[in-house]
Amino acid sequence: MLADLAAQDSAAALGRRLRRYTVPALLCVDEVGYLSYNSRYADLLFEVVTRRYEARKPIVLTTNKAFAEWSEVFPHAACVVTLVDRLTHRAEVIDITADSYRSKESKEENVARSKRRRTKKP
Repeated sequence: MLADLAAQDSAAALGRRLRRYTVPALLCVDEVGYLSYNSRYADLLFEVVTRRYEARKPIVLTTNKAFAEWSEVFPHAACVVTLVDRLTHRAEVIDITADSYRSKESKEENVARSKRRRTKKP
C-alpha cells in the first residue's frame, strides 16, 4: 500500500489513490514493522489512518513491533506519536504472545519426518 501511494506522480493521482484506501468498509494492513520505512512512507500511512479515523472506518493492522518501537519502523518521522495515537484511540489492541503458527507447523512436520524415517529403517 505504501509503495503504491508513494509511486503516484501527481497530487491528483495521490488523492485518488488515498481515496482507494479510505473508501472500503474495512482496511487490513499486514506486517507493519517487518521493514523500516522513511518519513515519506510514514506520512502516507498517517494520511490513510487519519482519513479513516475521521470517517470512523476500521483498520485491522498486524505488527510484530510494540508501538513503542515504531520509531524504529519509521525512523526520523515526526508523525509516529500521532499515528500511534490515532490507531489506538477507539481501538481494541490484541497482544498475542505465542509461537508463530508457521514455526509450530514446521516443528510438527520435522517430528513427523523423523518418525517416518525411523519406521522405514529395516
